[in-house]
Amino acid sequence: MGQKMARRPPLSVEVAEDIKKQILEDKLLPGAQLLTEAELCGRYEVSRTVVREAIVRLRSEGLLISRQGVGVFVSDNKGAARFEVDWDSIRTLPETIALLEMRLAIEVEAAGLCALRCTKADARNIRHWMEKTSLQFKALENTKLHYDFDFHLAIAKGTKNPHFYQLLQFLKPIIVRRLKLSAIVKDSSKDDFEHIIQAEHEAVVAAIEARDEQKARRNMRTHLSNSLERVRTLAASLGVQGNGKRGTKLDSILKSFAQTIGSGVEN
Repeated sequence: MGQKMARRPPLSVEVAEDIKKQILEDKLLPGAQLLTEAELCGRYEVSRTVVREAIVRLRSEGLLISRQGVGVFVSDNKGAARFEVDWDSIRTLPETIALLEMRLAIEVEAAGLCALRCTKADARNIRHWMEKTSLQFKALENTKLHYDFDFHLAIAKGTKNPHFYQLLQFLKPIIVRRLKLSAIVKDSSKDDFEHIIQAEHEAVVAAIEARDEQKARRNMRTHLSNSLERVRTLAASLGVQGNGKRGTKLDSILKSFAQTIGSGVEN
């Protein structure tokens, strides 16, 4: 069998590596202003999107800094650590937004049904996962964006409608992305953010425990809407459009789920 050809890296990676090389070899000195987007497009013969992706990559490595209304500059501290956001993760943001929009439709109703139908054991399990989720937040640098997904799965299980749980389980591989929570939360804001999330979770759980169907729906909608807004803000700050378009992997998983559900329906 013939040897497989090495896969060429994305153009944005090639552009980023070339600029990075210039910085590390002191051809671009600290404080130097980078060429404009248009000039970089001309130099590398690529689109503006490719240039923006390359700049985001270098900003995440602390090699470049942006100054509002002025331009992009070489960092004074080459080793400065910035938010760890790589482009492989950033490219998933539109799909993450689309998934959160879909989760709003599914999980708001799930919370209401859970409040009506869950057993005392289910309620204890939901609170257990809420508390366990809070502990996972402590190591911000290693925490995934959707670190609370098992908490949401516990609520879906409490609906006593297996399709809610099955659907979320099918979606879990693409919902729990590699994107880290540190992408949207500064370390200095960690404590405040943690308190906000805990309050949102507690409001949902308290409504379920009180068997308040409407309040459970309302509080879940607030929680997921806030999550959606945080991801949209991140996407906008990086110049990524979140238009609700599904990726091919999501299409494949949804089709597989539909086939699974269909196979269990009697004619």
